[in-house]
Amino acid sequence: MDIDPAWLPPAAFRAVGGRRTLVRGAGPLVDTVRGEVAAACERFGGRMVPEEARADLVLVLTGDTGDEGFACVRADGTTTVTASGGPGLLYGLFHVVRLGEDAFRGERAREEHRPAVALRMLDHWDNVAVHPVMGQVERGYAGGSLFWSDGRARGDLERVRAYGRLLAACGINAVAVNNVNVHETEARLLTDRIGEVADIAGALRPYGIRTHLSVTFAAPVVLGGLPTADPLDERVRAWWAGATARVYEAIGDFGGFVVKADSEGRPGPFAYGRTHADGANLLAAALAPHGGTVHWRAFVYDHRQDWRDRTTDRARAAYDHFVPLDGEFAANAVLQVKHGPMDFQVREPVSPLIGAMPRTRLAVEVQATQEYTGQQRHVCWLGPMWSEALRFRPDGEVSAGRLADGLVAVSNVGADPFWTGHPLAQANLYTFGRLAWDPAADPRAVLGEWIALTRPEAPARLVAGLRAVLDGSWRTYEKYTAPLGVGFMVQPGHHYGPSVDGYEYSPWGTYHFADRDGVGVDRSAATGTGYASQYAKPWSELYESPDTCPDDLLLFFHHVPYGHVLHSGKTVIQHIYDTHFEGVEEAEEARRVWAGLTDLVDAAQHARVADRYEEQVRCAREWRDQVNSYFLRKSGVPDERGRTIH
Repeated sequence: MDIDPAWLPPAAFRAVGGRRTLVRGAGPLVDTVRGEVAAACERFGGRMVPEEARADLVLVLTGDTGDEGFACVRADGTTTVTASGGPGLLYGLFHVVRLGEDAFRGERAREEHRPAVALRMLDHWDNVAVHPVMGQVERGYAGGSLFWSDGRARGDLERVRAYGRLLAACGINAVAVNNVNVHETEARLLTDRIGEVADIAGALRPYGIRTHLSVTFAAPVVLGGLPTADPLDERVRAWWAGATARVYEAIGDFGGFVVKADSEGRPGPFAYGRTHADGANLLAAALAPHGGTVHWRAFVYDHRQDWRDRTTDRARAAYDHFVPLDGEFAANAVLQVKHGPMDFQVREPVSPLIGAMPRTRLAVEVQATQEYTGQQRHVCWLGPMWSEALRFRPDGEVSAGRLADGLVAVSNVGADPFWTGHPLAQANLYTFGRLAWDPAADPRAVLGEWIALTRPEAPARLVAGLRAVLDGSWRTYEKYTAPLGVGFMVQPGHHYGPSVDGYEYSPWGTYHFADRDGVGVDRSAATGTGYASQYAKPWSELYESPDTCPDDLLLFFHHVPYGHVLHSGKTVIQHIYDTHFEGVEEAEEARRVWAGLTDLVDAAQHARVADRYEEQVRCAREWRDQVNSYFLRKSGVPDERGRTIH
């Protein structure tokens, strides 16, 4: 089976490929631009023209700054893209591809385009060696790794290059090629196996993608034979400096390191009585002479807490650990913060850490791989969720997207022929890239871009059908899973399917505290864990009281009776019943819509999606029945509409 072209099918280049194009400039990325245009012209009958000839499209590099911005204007029958750096010219070409025929109609005033966020990155949780529990790709739902197979780098670098092309077309400029949980085999990528990483970097480089590597904080012990990894030990500092210099000898444009430390059993600076700023700055110092960046994940919490202790709150952990360190991190250290305080749930408040560290560079991390949102067996387009988080204004004025120095997504891509396992999950990857470029973008406009690029000649019925099954799918998934922001309720370990009490008595700190009288976690300052007070006003005041807390986050912040009346006018218990029935009905309707598109979609792709819809509907019904039955038995309150609850 051929690799799916995703949002770059040949037909997407028809408008460019049918015209006369001049490409002016030199350099590796200009060569990429020239190659893209030449291939399109060969297919659609256009031609590359010399300087003196009249051109319909002119792509001009005016310098070699490495800048990512570009300008586009149309006058006197010519569309002109100018950029002062190779990356900008590449992004300018893909901008014209997105515009299609509109790029060549009428006049177009000069527009300047520049990414709002400099670091736009994907983290691959790929293992070189197959892990006995997590497999080849941790939380991977799209087959094996693009990069690794049988304990070594794949030889199929053409596929990696094609991946880099897809990423550049939506604005992503960096990839970390291995799991943040760095095991023994993966640790060696930093030293004697750096050549394998260099080969991958070489395949991504023509599309402006810088390669990053996840490393273990304990590398000086594991790889260097030192007795310690203490970040203030001079031997440790010297070891990291030497190892990093050798990385740059192999990969001159290497992006830097990603580190998960003191988190879920990973080694870190706490073992030596040091702070996370000490740990991050150790690696930042090693990277600084080479222009590299350390991405230090803020996912640090007690995963061995006593479920009986209601004063311990996992949601508080990142803020409590890191806010006291504001201003202590090096300039080339980026603190990578999950967009919510827990773990990529279908509904969480935005992390209070975002906006609380004005003297520290922050990257906001989201999860494109659908660990808690259906594992790419369910349609769940996450653009609206991410947009809500990025538009959130922690201080009431400046959005999280504008505060961020970087946006990072855990990748949802694997070796599956459709890249993402579920073909419609490609929309999540594309949407992340476009929101990383412009966090203020309308996600529904981005979805329209994805549909138009992926199926450039789609009839109106197909376009409408795709919108119908994708737009709103996040809300549908939320309806039939955990209600009102309480989160989790999943099967432990693999996190797929319902288990209302699956984590209720676990050390992982993910509870809902349902009893006969009510449900939810009291995170108020007055009577609960105090988490609500981590927010600045007006949010701390809004979240503090169940009377003002938004309905969709009520159970995240408050323990309330089943008869508590929401702003919607429904009681909590009736909301649970109604949304779970509605969610299944919406999943069934989406399945019906997709079935009606069989004559408009490639047979293999239609069959893959249809098969996944069967599983989604089955699983949604299971969620509905388990959640509704659980709360009927807890509360004793019947469904006011008399529907069947087991």
